[in-house]
Amino acid sequence: MTTIRPLTGDGSPPVEGSYPQAVEVTAPTRWLYLSGQIPVAPDGALAADFTGQCDQVWSNIETQLDAAGMSLDSLVKVTTFLSDRRYALANREVRIRRLAGRQPALTVIVTGLFDAAWLVEIEVVAAA
Repeated sequence: MTTIRPLTGDGSPPVEGSYPQAVEVTAPTRWLYLSGQIPVAPDGALAADFTGQCDQVWSNIETQLDAAGMSLDSLVKVTTFLSDRRYALANREVRIRRLAGRQPALTVIVTGLFDAAWLVEIEVVAAA
């Protein structure tokens, strides 16, 4: 059985938000690497605001995890790409709400995205 355990060693710097410094995975039988999930809905719609786009990305992530027989409980690593630093707090709020206590390893990068209308893109690694 796969066990995913968040770790933060003694003497680690403090973190802002809900994530560990490391995640240990024992005995995984399957790994899933999701391509960057974009904020576009299945019908092609794109929310105008950051929270709407971020929620759509998380819905797209859950769709791909479900297709592999996994769930958010399977997440090991989340890498978030933001188009602007001003979305950092809203991103954290949506992530904490959507992950509901789950604590995968986390990286947030502020960068340009493929489509200028996209405010966020997220890629994940999962194990089961």
